[in-house]
Amino acid sequence: MEPSQDTAVKDQEQAQPAGSYTVLCVDDEANILGSLRRLFRPEGYRLLTAESGAAGLAILEAEPVDLVISDMRMPEMNGAQFLEQVRARWPDTVRLLLTGYADIGSTIEAINKGQIYRYLSKPWDDNDMLITVRQALERKAMERENQRLTALTRRQNEELRELNTHLETKVKERTAELQRTLDALSAANEKLKGNFLTTIKVFSTLMGLRFGDKAGRARQVTELARRLALKLGLEPAAVQDVTFAGMLKDVGKLALPDELLTRPEQGLRTEEFAVLRKYPLKGEAALMAIEELRGAAKLLRSHRERFDGMGYPDGLRGLAIPQGARILALAHDYEALQAGMLINKRLSSADALTFIQEGRGKRYDPQVVDAFFGIQGAPPEPPRGREIALRPGELKASMVLSRDILSRDGVLLLSADYIIDQNLIGQLKNFEETEGVPMTIHVRADR
Repeated sequence: MEPSQDTAVKDQEQAQPAGSYTVLCVDDEANILGSLRRLFRPEGYRLLTAESGAAGLAILEAEPVDLVISDMRMPEMNGAQFLEQVRARWPDTVRLLLTGYADIGSTIEAINKGQIYRYLSKPWDDNDMLITVRQALERKAMERENQRLTALTRRQNEELRELNTHLETKVKERTAELQRTLDALSAANEKLKGNFLTTIKVFSTLMGLRFGDKAGRARQVTELARRLALKLGLEPAAVQDVTFAGMLKDVGKLALPDELLTRPEQGLRTEEFAVLRKYPLKGEAALMAIEELRGAAKLLRSHRERFDGMGYPDGLRGLAIPQGARILALAHDYEALQAGMLINKRLSSADALTFIQEGRGKRYDPQVVDAFFGIQGAPPEPPRGREIALRPGELKASMVLSRDILSRDGVLLLSADYIIDQNLIGQLKNFEETEGVPMTIHVRADR
């Protein structure tokens, strides 16, 4: 049964879970209130309704409300007047305005006097309405958390002053606890300011903790990718997408089992690698819902593609791979090689440079490789006169490898300093025939 005029009516629904939000809808049209009830019912909000501004104020006087949605055109007290009183008496309550007619003057009055969070036109888009309310309540939750952390910090400061200065161990424990609280407070304050970049950095830091990134390699990948984008002359928006993608490149790995996070790709079994191949898709899906991150999401999907088409998940080749993804692929691999997360050994920075150089036009875009060497410097030339290049059929037993042997897709077959025997020579000949590509083996010339 619909409520009578100017009478506040609570939804006759089951009690909401503890800690749910309370939303008050004010409109003189019963059908509008019914539509709002149906729209918000699946969201789990505790919904209150009123058919006039006076009835809405009565509800606010009786119990706390997190968010108010008010129609603009109502008899006796319009939406601007109602929201102005809400702002004056309950400033912490979030205020939204519904306007169903082209009266820009009244809307401006509501914005100025009621300081509304946002106004929506009638008829509204359901998805836009749900997102707007959800974002407004999330902002309010962050404000509450900030207040809680502020009070917690103040209380802990007082307790710290009361500690006995001779209890050194206890002081250290309290100091550590206080520092953690201050760090959390700092993060909450930055979020409250609406600093989008800082929010992304927080997510990136949390992922680093999840993946045990003690060396800060995620930051190094991001900085290298940003510098490459600038050197290649990308537009500011594209540079931003590359930077965001660098910070969030591993978001898709959050769904992976722990054992896949600490082993190099080369060391994974076939079924494990099949699971790993899906993480770029999961990363894209996680970010696509955020409009400002859709460009970065596309780069996350393609940052494990290879210039020769041997990458994943889509097997893109050459310039079909987004330029930002080609940049991120090189920056990712340069750090992964040194961390031992790409092949089954950790490479020095010099060896990683050589690996990048050998992958030019294969794994990596030649233009990106050239820009990379313009930043990092070219890899050192191998010592002249101390090694020779041979085909597998020219090898002899007891020769010693002077360089690693890699397959076409970058898999390490043999490490430098390996002593060649007849059995290995036969295996290399078979491998060359199977691959159908001539192999060049570098061995020490002094053997």
